[in-house]
Amino acid sequence: MRVMLRASMDTQLTTEAIKSGTLQKIVQSMSERLKPEAVYFHTADGRRCCTFVFDMQDSSELPGIAEPLFDGLGAELEFQPVMNLDDLRKGFAAQQQG
Repeated sequence: MRVMLRASMDTQLTTEAIKSGTLQKIVQSMSERLKPEAVYFHTADGRRCCTFVFDMQDSSELPGIAEPLFDGLGAELEFQPVMNLDDLRKGFAAQQQG
């Protein structure tokens, strides 16, 4: 299932993580593990954020994905199932057939 993960990171912890190289290591590790179709870096409500869009095979993957962001960056996380345009079209086609 395609999932969007949005992490809103603690500013002070993230600043320290940038200086120590920890943030770069976390992002690299997550990118290698998740093989995301997209990764975005942005701000929201005055905090540093990142958004990953990736395919999650099983909900048991959640702790392994979340913990580095919780532990290293004091992040608040949101996981949300999402669709791209092709997924939406497929869903509409299936609905019309049923």
